[in-house]
Amino acid sequence: MAPAGVARQFRPRGRPEGDQNNLTRRRLNRYYNALTMTSSGLHAYVPLLIHLLVAMALAGALLAISTLIGWRRPNKAKLQPYECGVTPTGDARQPFSVKFYLVAMVFILFDVEAIFLYPWAYIFKDLVHDAAMRWFGFVEMMLYVAVLLVGYIYLWKKGALDWHKSRK
Repeated sequence: MAPAGVARQFRPRGRPEGDQNNLTRRRLNRYYNALTMTSSGLHAYVPLLIHLLVAMALAGALLAISTLIGWRRPNKAKLQPYECGVTPTGDARQPFSVKFYLVAMVFILFDVEAIFLYPWAYIFKDLVHDAAMRWFGFVEMMLYVAVLLVGYIYLWKKGALDWHKSRK
Protein backbone atom coordinates (compact mmCIF):
# COMPACT_ATOMS: atom_id res chain seq x y z
CA MET A 1 0.00 0.00 0.00
CA ALA A 2 1.20 3.48 -0.84
CA PRO A 3 1.28 6.09 1.91
CA ALA A 4 -1.53 8.66 2.05
CA GLY A 5 -1.09 11.53 -0.38
CA VAL A 6 1.07 9.56 -2.80
CA ALA A 7 -0.54 8.50 -6.08
CA ARG A 8 -0.24 4.86 -7.07
CA GLN A 9 0.84 4.11 -10.58
CA PHE A 10 -1.38 2.14 -12.89
CA ARG A 11 -0.27 -1.48 -13.26
CA PRO A 12 -1.24 -3.68 -16.20
CA ARG A 13 -3.39 -6.75 -15.54
CA GLY A 14 -0.43 -9.07 -15.98
CA ARG A 15 1.18 -7.85 -12.75
CA PRO A 16 -1.29 -7.81 -9.87
CA GLU A 17 -0.60 -5.70 -6.83
CA GLY A 18 -2.74 -5.74 -3.70
CA ASP A 19 -6.49 -5.48 -4.24
CA GLN A 20 -7.21 -6.63 -7.79
CA ASN A 21 -10.90 -5.56 -7.73
CA ASN A 22 -10.35 -1.97 -6.75
CA LEU A 23 -12.61 0.00 -9.10
CA THR A 24 -11.27 3.36 -8.05
CA ARG A 25 -7.73 2.67 -9.25
CA ARG A 26 -7.02 4.69 -12.36
CA ARG A 27 -4.17 6.28 -14.18
CA LEU A 28 -3.58 9.88 -13.18
CA ASN A 29 -2.92 12.32 -16.01
CA ARG A 30 -1.17 15.66 -15.95
CA TYR A 31 -4.40 17.58 -15.26
CA TYR A 32 -5.39 15.51 -12.25
CA ASN A 33 -2.45 14.56 -10.13
CA ALA A 34 -2.87 13.75 -6.45
CA LEU A 35 0.73 14.72 -5.74
CA THR A 36 0.24 18.37 -6.70
CA MET A 37 -3.06 18.88 -4.89
CA THR A 38 -2.99 21.13 -1.85
CA SER A 39 -5.56 21.33 0.87
CA SER A 40 -6.79 24.78 -0.18
CA GLY A 41 -6.92 24.32 -3.96
CA LEU A 42 -5.92 27.95 -4.55
CA HIS A 43 -3.12 26.88 -6.86
CA ALA A 44 -5.75 26.32 -9.57
CA TYR A 45 -6.26 30.10 -9.77
CA VAL A 46 -2.60 30.92 -10.45
CA PRO A 47 -3.02 30.80 -14.28
CA LEU A 48 -6.01 33.13 -14.03
CA LEU A 49 -4.05 35.52 -11.85
CA ILE A 50 -1.14 35.48 -14.31
CA HIS A 51 -3.57 36.12 -17.19
CA LEU A 52 -5.14 39.11 -15.40
CA LEU A 53 -1.74 40.56 -14.49
CA VAL A 54 -0.48 40.25 -18.08
CA ALA A 55 -3.70 41.85 -19.40
CA MET A 56 -3.44 44.77 -16.98
CA ALA A 57 0.26 45.25 -17.73
CA LEU A 58 -0.40 45.22 -21.48
CA ALA A 59 -3.28 47.71 -21.17
CA GLY A 60 -1.20 49.99 -18.97
CA ALA A 61 1.78 49.79 -21.33
CA LEU A 62 -0.37 50.62 -24.37
CA LEU A 63 -1.93 53.60 -22.59
CA ALA A 64 1.45 54.87 -21.43
CA ILE A 65 2.99 54.52 -24.88
CA SER A 66 0.09 56.29 -26.58
CA THR A 67 0.25 59.10 -24.01
CA LEU A 68 4.01 59.52 -24.40
CA ILE A 69 4.26 59.27 -28.19
CA GLY A 70 0.78 60.40 -29.30
CA TRP A 71 0.06 63.60 -31.20
CA ARG A 72 -1.32 66.51 -29.21
CA ARG A 73 -2.85 69.05 -31.57
CA PRO A 74 -6.17 70.12 -30.06
CA ASN A 75 -8.39 72.45 -32.05
CA LYS A 76 -11.95 73.72 -31.80
CA ALA A 77 -13.43 70.81 -33.76
CA LYS A 78 -11.60 68.18 -31.70
CA LEU A 79 -12.63 69.71 -28.38
CA GLN A 80 -16.32 69.81 -29.31
CA PRO A 81 -18.57 67.04 -27.92
CA TYR A 82 -19.29 64.32 -30.46
CA GLU A 83 -23.01 63.68 -31.00
CA CYS A 84 -23.10 60.97 -33.67
CA GLY A 85 -22.09 63.37 -36.42
CA VAL A 86 -24.82 65.90 -35.62
CA THR A 87 -23.86 69.36 -34.39
CA PRO A 88 -24.98 69.57 -30.75
CA THR A 89 -27.66 72.11 -29.91
CA GLY A 90 -28.75 73.35 -26.52
CA ASP A 91 -27.51 72.38 -23.10
CA ALA A 92 -26.85 68.73 -22.28
CA ARG A 93 -28.10 69.31 -18.75
CA GLN A 94 -31.63 70.37 -19.64
CA PRO A 95 -34.27 68.74 -17.42
CA PHE A 96 -36.45 65.96 -18.79
CA SER A 97 -40.16 65.72 -18.22
CA VAL A 98 -41.24 63.48 -15.37
CA LYS A 99 -43.39 61.59 -17.91
CA PHE A 100 -40.20 60.29 -19.51
CA TYR A 101 -39.12 58.65 -16.26
CA LEU A 102 -42.64 57.37 -15.60
CA VAL A 103 -42.82 55.69 -19.02
CA ALA A 104 -39.34 54.25 -18.51
CA MET A 105 -40.30 52.76 -15.12
CA VAL A 106 -43.55 51.36 -16.49
CA PHE A 107 -41.67 49.76 -19.36
CA ILE A 108 -39.18 48.12 -17.00
CA LEU A 109 -41.99 46.98 -14.70
CA PHE A 110 -44.00 45.31 -17.47
CA ASP A 111 -40.85 43.94 -19.08
CA VAL A 112 -39.78 42.21 -15.85
CA GLU A 113 -43.30 40.90 -15.29
CA ALA A 114 -43.43 39.53 -18.83
CA ILE A 115 -40.24 37.59 -18.14
CA PHE A 116 -42.17 35.54 -15.55
CA LEU A 117 -44.34 34.17 -18.35
CA TYR A 118 -41.44 32.19 -19.83
CA PRO A 119 -40.81 29.82 -16.88
CA TRP A 120 -44.55 29.20 -16.61
CA ALA A 121 -44.77 28.39 -20.32
CA TYR A 122 -41.83 26.01 -19.93
CA ILE A 123 -43.33 24.03 -17.03
CA PHE A 124 -46.87 24.15 -18.39
CA LYS A 125 -46.07 21.18 -20.64
CA ASP A 126 -45.36 19.18 -17.46
CA LEU A 127 -48.62 20.38 -15.90
CA VAL A 128 -50.66 19.15 -18.88
CA HIS A 129 -50.26 15.50 -17.84
CA ASP A 130 -52.32 15.99 -14.65
CA ALA A 131 -55.80 17.47 -15.18
CA ALA A 132 -56.03 19.08 -11.74
CA MET A 133 -52.58 20.64 -11.99
CA ARG A 134 -53.26 21.76 -15.57
CA TRP A 135 -56.28 23.81 -14.52
CA PHE A 136 -54.54 25.07 -11.38
CA GLY A 137 -51.54 26.31 -13.40
CA PHE A 138 -53.77 27.84 -16.05
CA VAL A 139 -56.01 29.67 -13.54
CA GLU A 140 -53.00 30.94 -11.59
CA MET A 141 -51.43 32.38 -14.73
CA MET A 142 -54.71 33.95 -15.83
CA LEU A 143 -54.95 35.65 -12.42
CA TYR A 144 -51.39 36.93 -12.88
CA VAL A 145 -52.21 38.25 -16.36
CA ALA A 146 -55.43 39.80 -15.02
CA VAL A 147 -53.48 41.73 -12.38
CA LEU A 148 -51.10 42.95 -15.10
CA LEU A 149 -54.05 43.95 -17.27
CA VAL A 150 -55.68 45.89 -14.42
CA GLY A 151 -52.39 47.75 -13.84
CA TYR A 152 -52.07 48.49 -17.56
CA ILE A 153 -55.64 49.82 -17.76
CA TYR A 154 -55.05 51.97 -14.65
CA LEU A 155 -51.95 53.52 -16.21
CA TRP A 156 -53.80 54.03 -19.49
CA LYS A 157 -56.71 55.83 -17.76
CA LYS A 158 -54.31 58.01 -15.76
CA GLY A 159 -52.59 59.07 -19.00
CA ALA A 160 -49.18 57.69 -18.07
CA LEU A 161 -48.78 56.13 -21.51
CA ASP A 162 -49.83 59.23 -23.47
CA TRP A 163 -46.59 60.98 -24.29
CA HIS A 164 -47.92 64.10 -26.03
CA LYS A 165 -50.82 64.96 -23.71
CA SER A 166 -50.06 67.77 -21.27
CA ARG A 167 -51.58 67.77 -17.81
CA LYS A 168 -53.65 70.72 -16.69
